[in-house]
Amino acid sequence: MNTDYLIIDLEATCDNGGLVPRDEMEIIEIGGVLVDHETLEPIDEFASFVRPVRRRTLTPFCVELTSITQAQVDAAPRFPAVMRELADFVARHGYPLFCSWGGYDQKQLRQDARYHRVAAPLGPRHLNLKQAFSERLGTRKRFGMEAALRRVGVELLGTHHRGIDDARNIARLLPWCLGRRAFPARPRREEPTSGARRRGRSRPRARGDRSA
Repeated sequence: MNTDYLIIDLEATCDNGGLVPRDEMEIIEIGGVLVDHETLEPIDEFASFVRPVRRRTLTPFCVELTSITQAQVDAAPRFPAVMRELADFVARHGYPLFCSWGGYDQKQLRQDARYHRVAAPLGPRHLNLKQAFSERLGTRKRFGMEAALRRVGVELLGTHHRGIDDARNIARLLPWCLGRRAFPARPRREEPTSGARRRGRSRPRARGDRSA
């Protein structure tokens, strides 16, 4: 199937003290990297902040986790306008296959689309790259994005938990997810699952955390 891949990573309103229930989280950033189906090289990007409307003020936890500021979301378009821009992007590129690291991003997009009563422009087709990575590796263990990068010996670039940077890093994992690059030998020390470290936490965690 000669369909390019559109890797999407979202950031959303969140809190670690229950101030933002999981079903009321809202997208505040959409990052997308379009990858050529033959070369697996990035060929275009989509990036936008999104202004939340249910809880307009970001929690300190959310700002610390994502590095996204209140000023950035206050100046951003609302979700329906961003969806129109994303719809134009996917149409211009021949409706690429929607991919994400895990199922969170697809669920969050649908949740926000229902709330705003707009169509989600990415359609029903979706490739769960977290699952594909584990299947290609031949393990039932699920890796967070950061742990997956370590597993294949690739350095994380940019700022973790920023949508566009995470999408770029996930794009670098695509050859292993698709079985088009061999995994390196298993490291001596077992990699932690789902982004959690053996000792302590590498970052604060929200309820319903997708562990990207």
